[in-house]
Amino acid sequence: MATRFHNLSDYDFNAVPDASEMTFGIVVSEWNDKITGALLEGAVATLMKHGAKEDNIDVRTVPGSFELVYGAAKMLKSGRYDAIIAFGCVVRGDTPHFDYICQGATQGLAHLNTLSQTPVVYGLLTCETMQQAIDRSGGSLGNKGCECAVTAIKMVRF
Repeated sequence: MATRFHNLSDYDFNAVPDASEMTFGIVVSEWNDKITGALLEGAVATLMKHGAKEDNIDVRTVPGSFELVYGAAKMLKSGRYDAIIAFGCVVRGDTPHFDYICQGATQGLAHLNTLSQTPVVYGLLTCETMQQAIDRSGGSLGNKGCECAVTAIKMVRF
């Protein structure tokens, strides 16, 4: 469903399992940090709203969205987490760089899901404009971070 028809922060609270015994690794891109920081805030607040303990949420940063794959892979190899969430934001510019970063990060994160029993949740915003990113990180369309946190909790219980 297109985001314009669904607020990213809207969900049925009662349909989300208790997260009090779950551990989460979150890897966050420093690039476009106002956006990724808002995604992180939304995710942490949602995880805690469902019982996750602050000590069971480990946040690490990487320079850019392409490096999310490496960060998530390191978290997977540690074996410390029930789920991993990767947050990044790429906004289209004047060169094909956008396409390469989005494709590489997307394929890399998808591949990680085939390597382990630990889910890796895709929280990479791929936007045409900075306004689209703002709208999806706590703006008019809700917060993708909240949606990713709910997804992580549900996938742990899958």
